[in-house]
Amino acid sequence: MSLGDKIGAKAENFGGRAKEAAGSATGNEQLRQEGKADQAKAGVKEAVENVKDAVSDAADKVKNAFKK
Repeated sequence: MSLGDKIGAKAENFGGRAKEAAGSATGNEQLRQEGKADQAKAGVKEAVENVKDAVSDAADKVKNAFKK
C-alpha cells in the first residue's frame, strides 16, 4: 500500500467517525449512517491494499528463491 493510499484510507475512516459522531450528537440519522458507510468503505480499501501488499511480498519471495 502506498503511503498516499494509507493516508487517504485513514482520513476517510476518520471523516466517517466524525460524521457518525456528529449525526449521533444532533440526532441526524442520515449523517450517522453516512459516517458508518464511509468507515466501511475505508476498511474495504485498507483490506484490498493489504492483499496487494501480501501478494507483492509473496511474488518477491518467489523471485528471490529462483535467483539463488
